[in-house]
Amino acid sequence: MAIESIATAVRHGARQQQACKIINITVRTLQYWRVNGLEDQRQMINKRPANKLSEQEKQEVLSVCNSKEFMDLSPKQIVPALADKGVFIASESTIYRILRAVSQVQHRGRTAKPSSVNRPASYTANGPNQLWSWDITYLASAIKGQFFYLYLFMDIYSRKIVGWEVYENESSEQAADVLRKTRLKEALPINHELVLHSDNGGPMKGATMLATMQKIGVIPSFSRPSVSNDNPFSESLFKTLKYVPIYPTKPFGSVIEARQWVSTFCRWYNYSHRHSGLKFVTPAQRHRGKDKGILEERKHVYEAARRKHPERWSGKIVSFRQACLSQR
Repeated sequence: MAIESIATAVRHGARQQQACKIINITVRTLQYWRVNGLEDQRQMINKRPANKLSEQEKQEVLSVCNSKEFMDLSPKQIVPALADKGVFIASESTIYRILRAVSQVQHRGRTAKPSSVNRPASYTANGPNQLWSWDITYLASAIKGQFFYLYLFMDIYSRKIVGWEVYENESSEQAADVLRKTRLKEALPINHELVLHSDNGGPMKGATMLATMQKIGVIPSFSRPSVSNDNPFSESLFKTLKYVPIYPTKPFGSVIEARQWVSTFCRWYNYSHRHSGLKFVTPAQRHRGKDKGILEERKHVYEAARRKHPERWSGKIVSFRQACLSQR
C-alpha cells in the first residue's frame, strides 16, 4: 500500500516529499489518505483495460497460430484466412503482441523480409489478361553446372500464373511456343489487346518470339537498359517459388521431376496462396473477379467483431479496396 511504503521509506531516512514524488502523488494527497483512512484511490491503479483479451482468448490465438494450417503463415495472412471462414479471433497487431510475449515473433519463411520499391510505370492493368509479365529462371539439376529452365508467364493484375513450361535449355522458339499455348488456354479473342513485359534477355528479344508476338497481336514491353530490377513482378514470383517451404532441398533429377514440382507449386500459388499484394485473396480468385465479393464478406466479419467488442477497435476497419497494377 502507498501509505505504508512511504512510512517505511521515511523511517529509513527518506524525505516524505521525495517519497511522494516518486509514486506521483502530493504530500496533501498523502495527508488526505491518512485522515480518511483510505488507500490509493487513483482510477488507473490495478484497472484492467477494457480491450484486454482474456487468458482463454490469448490461448486460443496461440493455438490457432501454432496449428498445422497456420504455423507457416504470418498474422497478416492468418486474420484474412480466418475471416474467409467467418471467424475473427483478434486483430493483426494483437496477434503480433501475443506472439511477441511468448517469443514467437520471427519471419516465417526461408527468405528475408521483402522491401517495396516504387518504379515508373508505362502500362496499367485494371482487369485480367491486359498486362502479362514473363521471365526464365534456373532450376538446379542433379548434374553440377547444368540446369533446367522454367519459362513462366504471369498476369500482372491478378498475379496468377497463366502459363509455364520447363525445358533443358533457353531459346526464343520455346518461349514463343509457351506464349501461344498460354494465350489459347486463356481463350483470348483474336483482337484482344495484350501487353507482355520482360527483361532484355536473348529469348525475350529473339526473332521467333518477336515474330510470334506480332502475329498473335501481343504488344512487347521491355525493361529499361541497365536497370536490373525493372521486371519486379516476375522477380518477386521467382523469389516466392524458390523460398517457399515446399521447395525441394535436393536438385531435380530430371526435367519430368522438375515439371511435376512446378505443377504442384502453381496449383498452390494460384488457388491456395493468399497474396499480400491482393488484400490476401488468391490470384485465381482475383483473376476470376471473385475478390470483391470475398473482401465484402470479410468486411462483414470484421464489422461483426467490432460490434461485439467495440472497445477493442480504436480506428476504422482496414480498407478492402483493390488497386490497379502497373508495369513499366
